[in-house]
Amino acid sequence: MPSRLFSSSTDSNKETKASVEEQIKVKGDEIRALKESGADKSTVAPLIDELLALKAKLDPSILEPPKKAPKAQTQPKKQQNQSGKRENDDSDFITAREVDYSKWYNDIVRVTGLAETSPVRGCMVIKPWGMSLWDRVRTELDAKIQAHGAENAYFPLLIPQSFLSKEAEHVDGFAKECAVVTHHRLTTNPDGSGLMVDPEAALEDPLIVRPTSETMIWYMFRKWIVSHRDLPLKINQWANVMRWEMRTRPFLRTSEFLWQEGHTAHATRDGAIADAQAMLDNYATLCEDLLAMPVVRGVKSPSERFAGAEDTYTIEALMQNGWALQSGTSHFLGQSFGKAFNVTFQDENGTQQDVWGTSWGASTRLIGALIMTHSDDAGLVLPPKVAPAQVIIVPIPPKKDDAETKQAMDIAMNQLTASLKAEGLRVKVDDRDFVRSGAKFFEWERKGVPLRIEIGPRDVRNNVCVFKYRAGENADEKQTIPLSEAAASATAGLKSMQQDLLEAAKARLTNGITTDTTYEEMRTFLEADEASEYSGKGLFLVPWKCDAENENKIKEECKATIRCYPLDANKQNLHQGKKCFYSGHDATHMALFGRAF
Repeated sequence: MPSRLFSSSTDSNKETKASVEEQIKVKGDEIRALKESGADKSTVAPLIDELLALKAKLDPSILEPPKKAPKAQTQPKKQQNQSGKRENDDSDFITAREVDYSKWYNDIVRVTGLAETSPVRGCMVIKPWGMSLWDRVRTELDAKIQAHGAENAYFPLLIPQSFLSKEAEHVDGFAKECAVVTHHRLTTNPDGSGLMVDPEAALEDPLIVRPTSETMIWYMFRKWIVSHRDLPLKINQWANVMRWEMRTRPFLRTSEFLWQEGHTAHATRDGAIADAQAMLDNYATLCEDLLAMPVVRGVKSPSERFAGAEDTYTIEALMQNGWALQSGTSHFLGQSFGKAFNVTFQDENGTQQDVWGTSWGASTRLIGALIMTHSDDAGLVLPPKVAPAQVIIVPIPPKKDDAETKQAMDIAMNQLTASLKAEGLRVKVDDRDFVRSGAKFFEWERKGVPLRIEIGPRDVRNNVCVFKYRAGENADEKQTIPLSEAAASATAGLKSMQQDLLEAAKARLTNGITTDTTYEEMRTFLEADEASEYSGKGLFLVPWKCDAENENKIKEECKATIRCYPLDANKQNLHQGKKCFYSGHDATHMALFGRAF
């Protein structure tokens, strides 16, 4: 929606708005450069004030003092975000990343229509634009899972509490996050004031709303596995799970979320490890090819492993503020679940053996990673491969009601749309006659559609159309393209944009990892105010002696955790001959430290 200041559709106002937006971009770049150079707050603060003043030209309300609530509160209070600040649910304003990165993220989710809060604590409503992104991820990932040899199935939402208790480490890992069903019936309150839990309807064995499905699936594996001929057995399910989170943020951490979880059983240890590692590669490839998001492949430290696993493999992505985001995990479970549920098989010699297991999963957290990898202060930036609509066509209506011109426009539009779809592109035509063209441009740019094509009566007469890319090398200015070349040009341009976004993210990842540093240098950086703001850096690759006690001390001192032991760095034995950056003892690993969402 246009701001109050620039609600007019005149050309002069459009030029003024564009000028202010350019000034905001320049000022934001200046602030970012100062922060990266280590400038103190007193130097940066005046520039932030200037940035806010420029933003106020687009939306004067940001400088208005908050209005006092009336004494008689007749409406429910606005929901508060994690920082305690009230959010204006009706505003279409996006906070700058440099000003408040967390608020910027929440604004993006809200104003682009990805998701909303729900009446259920910690749970979100995923709206169509957000769900269509997850559908794209699901389609691509499901194809990889099928090629991996797994078959889709479905298992109950509710798990007997006794199942979860069978694997001690597993239950300890999830005990504090479990939602428990203890009764199966409601009844009317004796005073007639509503419903209450029926005290006579208690369950003998309480049911857990699944936080993950290892226990239920291994119970079924006992029925399905008899001989070595039944192995490997690979099952996947697309489902929702519940983990009772205290602090939530849409997509990144919610009490209920969507995911896929794969569970496999193998005859040998090596077979199970190979399966877990292969699935990790599938997740990494998905992130890079579909989301244009490079990741670091690694293995978790013992303290960070999945509950009940012998090893947890992970992919870690770097967000624009310098924090890491765990984006997918794959676990080598050893024989723990097989033994807990008595899952055995008869080998080729007729001997009973315990099976080896894995589990692996990725969730709607990938949508949060997508947002924070590419988006900017203007809204979403979506790589073309994952965008629900890759091309939005906005027809510019003729000034006069001319039937001949309208007919020519319709013919050109239909031919353009058909040619784009013939190239396999996902195309949407915004022909709403009750919305101004400028408002349409604003809306689809915010939603992150990779390519906007404008076409009006003059363009039709000249057999051309106008391209405007959302990001990449071609995003700086509009391009006039012959209609006969539009489909081929769009295909090439979108391919180029996908690659541009990937290369920019790769450069950010490389530049965001600091090596050859001391613990004090890392701690000083992470404790500084800018570490919690939009700094762009924040991962540290250092020699480390594996020590859970020291790992916990670092977490307490500067909130940094070991994101992983990167596979490449440790395969090359880069830690050999080096001392741990914290203890001074001989290093056992190269560890990637950083703050994480």
